[in-house]
Amino acid sequence: MHIYAFGSICRGDISVDSDIDLLALVEGRDSRINPDKFSIYSYARIRELWELGNAFAWHLSLESRLVYSADGSDFLKSLGEPSNYTEGAADCSKFRNIFDSSFRSIKKGSPSLVFELSTIFLALRNISTCYSLARMNIPTFGRDSARRLGPRSLNIDDDVYYLLMQARLLSTRGVGESVSEIDLTVVIPELERCRSWIDEICHEVNIDG
Repeated sequence: MHIYAFGSICRGDISVDSDIDLLALVEGRDSRINPDKFSIYSYARIRELWELGNAFAWHLSLESRLVYSADGSDFLKSLGEPSNYTEGAADCSKFRNIFDSSFRSIKKGSPSLVFELSTIFLALRNISTCYSLARMNIPTFGRDSARRLGPRSLNIDDDVYYLLMQARLLSTRGVGESVSEIDLTVVIPELERCRSWIDEICHEVNIDG
């Protein structure tokens, strides 16, 4: 067994509402590992992600820290760098579709507004990470990824961006400030700007790919 921490605690940008991301590498089922608290992978699957140059493999390669090793080795470090990331266009397109689905639901009056806003935040964050892996020398991960792309950073109203972030925390962890009285006349135009930004990002990644 190998256990790694990754994410904000390893980047050093933790806040009071940060969680601790933990990865457990095991062979078969291990009753000691709670799947609600760990991302659980087999060694074979991690090797496969490394060979594919998967975005998550790059995340682990760049930002994970070994917490426990049953045999004293650092398994991820022994794998070296993942293969080149070549799925930028496909990944960006996938998350654009996720964004579009939630945006359509919001405009139709979705009864699950917080969930849809949370999903939109997820899409923006992941598109940013995929873009940075495909087009930048220094990849960026985490909740502020969309605002760490230099000239290509997402430029929307700060309050709307904070609303999306809070929706994500509420939807996935049930913590944070309550989201209520959402003014869609303000939010929807900002999401339209997000959609235009996504098109520009996907276009650049497609050209590069």
